[in-house]
Amino acid sequence: MLGTIYTTIFYQPILNLLIFLYNILPGQDIGLAIIVLTVIVKAILLLPSAQSIRSQKALQAIQPEIDALKQKYGKDKEAMAKELMGVYKRNKVNPLSSCLPVLIQLPFLIAVYQAFRAGLASTEQLGALLYSFVALPATIHTTFLWVLDLAKPSIVLAVLAGGAQWWQTRMLMHKRPPMKVPGAKDEDMTAIINKQMMYMMPVMTVIISMSLPSGLALYWLVTTLLTVVQQLYIFKQKPSVVVTPLFNVTHQKQ
Repeated sequence: MLGTIYTTIFYQPILNLLIFLYNILPGQDIGLAIIVLTVIVKAILLLPSAQSIRSQKALQAIQPEIDALKQKYGKDKEAMAKELMGVYKRNKVNPLSSCLPVLIQLPFLIAVYQAFRAGLASTEQLGALLYSFVALPATIHTTFLWVLDLAKPSIVLAVLAGGAQWWQTRMLMHKRPPMKVPGAKDEDMTAIINKQMMYMMPVMTVIISMSLPSGLALYWLVTTLLTVVQQLYIFKQKPSVVVTPLFNVTHQKQ
């Protein structure tokens, strides 16, 4: 039942859109079809993606006040948790709000992955899934710009996708040095986790992309670059969260 719903709502429409674009775009270039499809999917997910980025930006805006709480309460976790919830409530920030949009994008990502695999394979597998108004191509040329075979892995596209992932992740990291709190290791642990995310995610992207058809790496590269552009636009906007710390950040617990 769930598989049928997923196929009907996500997989089949995306696959049909891919083949439709392949049929109408000049030169029947599957790479161009993938790029246009990526832009369309990104447009559909524009609002959830923007909400996720704004949540990240809001969390960065209140980080100085969170650091001040850590410095004031030190190892008193109970008091720290209570005050932290007050900071979130006062600034109208939900720390989990950046996760939901990512979960919303997962079905689309899986459907795109399956559609690309099917679209880059034999046309014999497509007939039963295409709508009546989408013509079944006699053959699918998997060469992008007459150079790169998107049905095979590509080290170049894999590295480019990983580099774009690193750029996007780095933009989300705090640009200021973390505050050191005597006796507390939370800041050091956070810095370590952030650094691991900034480097491990791009490495994983490269490794995964090198083991799959490069059409998927092309999709990931384009969608990441579009996300970078979206982040640059949102980060330049006037902050929606104006933080007024309750106490001086240099205050230490007695």
